[in-house]
Amino acid sequence: METLSYETVIDAPLQKVWDILWSPETYSEWTKYFGAGSVMKSDWKVGGKTYFLNAQGEGMVSTIDSMDEPNQIVFKHLGMVDKEGNEDTQSKEVMEWNGSFEKYFLIDFGGKTKLHAEVQVEKQWQDHMNTGFTKGLMVVKSLAEGVSLGSV
Repeated sequence: METLSYETVIDAPLQKVWDILWSPETYSEWTKYFGAGSVMKSDWKVGGKTYFLNAQGEGMVSTIDSMDEPNQIVFKHLGMVDKEGNEDTQSKEVMEWNGSFEKYFLIDFGGKTKLHAEVQVEKQWQDHMNTGFTKGLMVVKSLAEGVSLGSV
């Protein structure tokens, strides 16, 4: 399992950056580099259920391990979910990465926000994550600062 880290400084307050990360309208914008039509569905409870889904309704089932809005949120990935909503948290494939974390830290940086993201992934997903987070965080920055990126 590899731990990858990404960081950017955004000229916007913490709450604005938090809202752009997790509001349904903007979540699908910055996560499109992981998969077009990405959505997140959550009960926003520590220990509850959070789903990271593609346009077909397939994806990961996770839980919020810890949360301190707008400063940090840590997701623990538990397994996969298919388009019928069936969860797999026990298969051999899932057990290889079950319990991996995805963490977001927002730090006040003199009125700006330092956004730090970490994700634990299997080596074969490293390039996909690097592309997704590098381009995705550029979109978060653009949306928060009200600056057009053109095409990324």
